[in-house]
Amino acid sequence: MKTLIAILLWFILLTLCWPIAIALIFLLPLIWILLLPFKIIGFSLSIVFKLVSSILLLPFRLVGIR
Repeated sequence: MKTLIAILLWFILLTLCWPIAIALIFLLPLIWILLLPFKIIGFSLSIVFKLVSSILLLPFRLVGIR
């Protein structure tokens, strides 16, 4: 559904101001490539925090305290 909305918004932008719409086609993949390392770091940090929290909460789960 998000893709459909994005495509419809892009077509509206294309009809209103086509140079910005064409620039958007070329710039969005570049921006995505630049932001990809930050997404990977954020994903790995969330996994590390979940692992640490699971390790710290393991004794309480074994005892049965939530």
